[in-house]
Amino acid sequence: MSPRSASVNEELRRRSRERLLRAALELVGERGYDATTLGDIADRAGSARGLVSYYFPGKRLLVQSAVHRLMHRTLDEALEREPRTEDGQERMARAIDAILGLARDHPVVMRQHMAGILQGEGFKQCPEQRRLAELLSETMSRYGSPDTAADYPMLRALLMGAVYAALVPGVPMPVPVLRAELFRRYGLDWERGAPPDAEAPGGTYHADLSRFFAPGSREPEEGPGHGGVANQETDGAGQSK
Repeated sequence: MSPRSASVNEELRRRSRERLLRAALELVGERGYDATTLGDIADRAGSARGLVSYYFPGKRLLVQSAVHRLMHRTLDEALEREPRTEDGQERMARAIDAILGLARDHPVVMRQHMAGILQGEGFKQCPEQRRLAELLSETMSRYGSPDTAADYPMLRALLMGAVYAALVPGVPMPVPVLRAELFRRYGLDWERGAPPDAEAPGGTYHADLSRFFAPGSREPEEGPGHGGVANQETDGAGQSK
């Protein structure tokens, strides 16, 4: 039997990584972060347990990468849904609704994600998060920002703060209230995007997340064990320093 080509090996590695990301997202959503082990994730993905450490140096990076995948694919889906538009205000409204929708529709996953960032290990870099940062920065640019480099970090901070406020146990703020405040800040009409009193086109919640981890979906590759960004330092939400 002839050895597999480099391209075939690359595709197999990519699919293995995709399965691990999907399994991590599913299990954390079902059990929470602490009750999910790397062995559980490997078993759900149908992978050898030693393979997990080949792609990810620890559970925190694996889970953060999985959640960032969910975030950037949800955002991309919202921005590009039909009818497609280049209108900057509509795209900003869709972006806000997409991120707030994650807090509403995936509270366990998003709460665990925010808690992980605030803990000692802090934020972990990954290609999925970098893609999320690119999408938000591009949204700010299309919105008409005269200085995206200055305005993007504020958008990022406001969205993170809104997600946190929506998920605080015991005293969560209602998503419509948070949405109204963000829309006022950016001068957006309430009817733009996907208002909470109207169903979003195609919906925002899907129990089956397989479309975000489909074998044919291509994403930035992450090298074994170092997050794929060894030559680029980024801050907590992907902004290059």
